[in-house]
Amino acid sequence: MTTVNTHEAKTHLSRLLARVEQGEEIIIARDGKPVARLVPCEPKRRERKFGTAVGRGVIHPSFYDDMTEEELSDWYDAPLGPDVE
Repeated sequence: MTTVNTHEAKTHLSRLLARVEQGEEIIIARDGKPVARLVPCEPKRRERKFGTAVGRGVIHPSFYDDMTEEELSDWYDAPLGPDVE
């Protein structure tokens, strides 16, 4: 962690910000006493909005029809995965 005085911080702010963007933390001091800390900002997380997919998909009415005996048999007799019997 680097410490710079206020005069140096004012003079070289752009350079200091470039270093902070690379992940470095920099302390700004006045008369040798720490006053502030420059740290990288974390990106703001976008708020999730529920219901944004409404109307984008369509379920065919036959989806709700009862399965035939053959379909039920295939459903229950099917393997659970490639390595599971």
